[in-house]
Amino acid sequence: MKALLVIDMLKDFIDKKGALYCGDEARAIVPFIKKKVSECRSCACKVIYICDAHDKDDAEFKVFKPHCIKGEEGSRIIDELSPIKGETIVKKSRYSGFYGTELDAVLKNVNPDVVEVVGVCTSICVMDTVGGLRNRDYKVVVYKEGVADFDGEAHRFALRRMKNIYAAEVV
Repeated sequence: MKALLVIDMLKDFIDKKGALYCGDEARAIVPFIKKKVSECRSCACKVIYICDAHDKDDAEFKVFKPHCIKGEEGSRIIDELSPIKGETIVKKSRYSGFYGTELDAVLKNVNPDVVEVVGVCTSICVMDTVGGLRNRDYKVVVYKEGVADFDGEAHRFALRRMKNIYAAEVV
């Protein structure tokens, strides 16, 4: 079995009017991610949405402007990728999908042979979550067509780091 992590495909990052819009590059990955989600659903693979969810006074807002505040529209998964019954949503308040979340337990329950990763931002939440996956010895595939960043140079660095340091398969 495999698992697909869909990281931070939230309105504040993907919608042009979002608080931290990641740019046209982020919008451009939506069709690929939609296809990967559909493939996973058709073969009964586990789709797990990793979602930024901050309190209004979160310390992260000293680094980035307020975004993905719990209960507000910007913290919702974009309509094109809406979860269906049985899919898991893991809410996080830091860059890694593991920090202070139940992701470790969710993955242990699924026991995937491989974890596929898509989403934003490549150099922040995607890379930190992939590092956590590799620290737990999961085989990881990162789809270049399915990740994006607001910073092209950081995006390219993150892809190289995930491949060369974390030994993730970057395809």
